[in-house]
Amino acid sequence: MQRPDLRRAVAAAAALTLSVAGCSAPGSDVVPTAGTAVTAAEPSCGVSPVTLRARFETGFPLARALADEFTRQHPNVTWDIREEPFDVLTRNAPRVLADEPPDLMRLPQISDVAGAGLLLGLDGYARRFGWDGRPPSQTRPLRVGAGGRPRGEGPLYATGLSTSVTGFFYNKELAARIGVREPGTLAELDDALARAARAGITPLAGFNGGATGGLTFPLQSLMGAYGSTRAVDDWTFQRPGARIDTPPNTEAARHLARWLAAGYFDADLNATDYARMVDRFTSGRALFMVNGDWESAALDRRMPGRVGFFLTPPLTAGAPRAAMAGPPSFGIAARAAHPDCAAVFLDWAASDPAARDLVVRVGGARPLGPVDPTLPVEPGSVTAATFAATDEVLADDAAMDFIANATGSVYARSWTPRLQRLVEGDLTPEGLLAGVQADYVAQTGG
Repeated sequence: MQRPDLRRAVAAAAALTLSVAGCSAPGSDVVPTAGTAVTAAEPSCGVSPVTLRARFETGFPLARALADEFTRQHPNVTWDIREEPFDVLTRNAPRVLADEPPDLMRLPQISDVAGAGLLLGLDGYARRFGWDGRPPSQTRPLRVGAGGRPRGEGPLYATGLSTSVTGFFYNKELAARIGVREPGTLAELDDALARAARAGITPLAGFNGGATGGLTFPLQSLMGAYGSTRAVDDWTFQRPGARIDTPPNTEAARHLARWLAAGYFDADLNATDYARMVDRFTSGRALFMVNGDWESAALDRRMPGRVGFFLTPPLTAGAPRAAMAGPPSFGIAARAAHPDCAAVFLDWAASDPAARDLVVRVGGARPLGPVDPTLPVEPGSVTAATFAATDEVLADDAAMDFIANATGSVYARSWTPRLQRLVEGDLTPEGLLAGVQADYVAQTGG
């Protein structure tokens, strides 16, 4: 059920999109519904002064860098940007989109707000700009069915500024010192962790403090090794009957518990935040760090030539490697003042040469759109390694969406506190997944 304030926002969005043709999504063949408007005009930012209001994620400089470059190329466009942490964006998205809708918003979770009619449908833009020709793994997580579920099908409600991939960064110097090579199987990864521990090196830099702990990264990586990425996505996408407490996911949680019991993370894991984790890795205090390619560019600057990257190895040598991968999602509010200009910016980020260079140099990620061999990627860099990993995941269609994106509150209110209890030893792997599943049912209604 929708909250009363969300129902009012849907009605207002429908009225606005039908009455203001100049601020609407392109495509005369689009059926007008709440949150989807109709115009045959080519989307543009025009020549009159435009101020785009945006909500971006704290700690990720790419969006602001792209905004600055967009203004340089489009002097009539300025920005009113507010940055907030991941959990704040997720928690506040319904209220923000209903009460003070920005033109563009970073949206870690889109099901609830799309289902409530608070996001603009982007299929018209996708057809006009060619976004619907991208690999399915770059669009599937951004589609939402009627009423907000399931995700993975239905109209497109978001797109990205880049793609991303998550895996294991490693310190090449420490690896060489203890005779570790990139592992081909999960057993070989376990051996590398044990070697590091015996050598007095922290095997895994990690963080699990605050409202959005990071143990979800290694846990989901292990889920991809033990089971089906589609089964994990079915749960994240709220498909009827999907469960997170499956036998393969239970084995993954048990594997993570063995890493914890072996002392492979620092003892203060539950008090460590993201920035401290990255600092420990870049200071040479840990062999591995499970993280995303959004750190690649910074690692190439801070540790040039000294960092490698590999996808989580499978149980069996030669099997496809799964990973959390896909575009971090940005949506346009249903009542955005300048939806066409926001859409032009999103397309420009994937198509303009200067923008694509920024995606690489600032974001360390592969731009959306066509593969371009002229991108500024240094051979042997960790950015080059993450690019290769992204290509591998896309080719194998082995990408998963992040399990923290299943609902608007499951990350901060279920995964993080329960994983913190797993670290402390007062919750079993089975109890972890059973508890998260119960919270998920309560939040989704089934």
